[in-house]
Amino acid sequence: MKKIITLLLLLNLSCHSQDLKVVADLPNLLREASGAQKTIGSDLIWMINDAGNSPELFGLNKKGKIKKVIKIKSENNDWEDLASDDKGNLYIGDFGNNKNNRTDLTILKIKKEDLSSSKPVDAEMISFYYPDQDKFPPKKKKRVFDCESFFFLNDSLYLFTKSRVDDYYGKTNLYKIPAEPGNYKALKIGSYKASCNEFTCWITSADISPDRSKVVLLSPSGLLVFNNFKNDDFFAGDISEYEFDFITQKESVFFKNNRTLYITDELAFGIGGNLYEFKID
Repeated sequence: MKKIITLLLLLNLSCHSQDLKVVADLPNLLREASGAQKTIGSDLIWMINDAGNSPELFGLNKKGKIKKVIKIKSENNDWEDLASDDKGNLYIGDFGNNKNNRTDLTILKIKKEDLSSSKPVDAEMISFYYPDQDKFPPKKKKRVFDCESFFFLNDSLYLFTKSRVDDYYGKTNLYKIPAEPGNYKALKIGSYKASCNEFTCWITSADISPDRSKVVLLSPSGLLVFNNFKNDDFFAGDISEYEFDFITQKESVFFKNNRTLYITDELAFGIGGNLYEFKID
């Protein structure tokens, strides 16, 4: 612990510890909830399940009750996160890549008007690839191309990768692609390495605050919060670390307002499966 504290001081980080407040118990249909997000003009909280589940969007109220289910005309290869834009459109990140061998990384764009549909809806396809990956899969020491996290900003989508390399589990690479249908070479912007190397530190979700002043990255054990950055150079800003009071398989984070977050975790071994509220400074 002393080594960790010393390292945090050297990196000019501020560290906090705070309890998660349970808001709702998620229904059994969302035992493997991997993404959650709100859209402009709606009170529903949209959620998706992980790989192996049906390609469906679930709209929940704040009490965790399912009020809307939308069938998406696509496959759930490995849905991992949700994002929304300034017009109320929703984006599904089908970019989970545990084995680092996928060549079909995709983000599904669901139009705002289709979120009220009672019939299966089409999705616009945004395909992309990492320019620094040339083998599928690469050697184990280069398996840094899994991804579970992204958000929308200024007509672009920002993706944060999840490292599966020993001693580098806390590392994430940041890429940028347009938020429009097409096939794109992702632009690499930068990298960040958290102070922890355990599985509990890999990045599982991301979001940006409504006022665009804060970026949060979620892990099973806590949050990284970046602020005072310029443009999209998020990692160059000030950094705060928040430790949770317990570790579960936390999979999604999004802003309720500029200081309050909603967080979900998967139900595993009888633990988790909740929607939480968490306040940041």
